[in-house]
Parts: sequence; C-alpha cells; structure tokens
Amino acid sequence: MNEVQIIKHQQREIEISSGSMTRIAGVSKNIVGAEGIHLAIATIPSGCSATPHIHTNCESAIYIISGSGKFLVGEQLEKELFFEAGDFFHVPSMAPHQPINTGSLEVTMIVARNAPVEIVEEI
Repeated sequence: MNEVQIIKHQQREIEISSGSMTRIAGVSKNIVGAEGIHLAIATIPSGCSATPHIHTNCESAIYIISGSGKFLVGEQLEKELFFEAGDFFHVPSMAPHQPINTGSLEVTMIVARNAPVEIVEEI
C-alpha cells in the first residue's frame, strides 16, 4: 500500500513477551503489512529482565525512554553495558543480549528492527 497509515493505540499488538519484558508493536507486517521495518515499545518492570536471547533475522536499534538498567552482552553474556534514559543501543543480528531493569522505575524502550517479523531464539 502506498498510503500513509496511522496506527491508533487500540490497534497496537501485544507481542510475545520475553521473560518480564512486554513488547507492544505499532508497525509490523501483521498490523500494516510492513515489508522491511518493525517498530515497538518494550517495557520491563523494576527488578525484572528479559530472557537471554538473539534475533536471527534482523538487527535492532533501541532508544531508552525511561528507567535504567544494564544489558548483558557477549557470547556468554559476560559484559555489562549500563544504560539510562536517553541512551541508544545497536544490537546486530545474532548478538546475544539480555536487558535487565536494575532501577526503581519501569524501563520503557522504543525498539526498531529492519525486518517486519522478528525471529527470536532464547539462549
């Protein structure tokens, strides 16, 4: 479709959660027929985390809207990258990672991917 679409909040799609992380998609293949992009908001409650995972078919760009925590990264999740509101992440395809909320507020992130449907493998 070559027309601009608006996705109202009631049209968003709650996707499969990863651990305690919930993703709510606004732009995806299922919602608008996207062919090369996926855009969602992800949240992690205080003291919780996503499961360790990889994305096999896409890279991700993440912007932290609120909250703080750390990403465990590396083949054995041996490195810690601490984040706070205003930070960005680039996650290459097949890169092991696990976001963890270490703060007192819910973490809220904007997540963009270069594929309309992501393939996630928990590790």
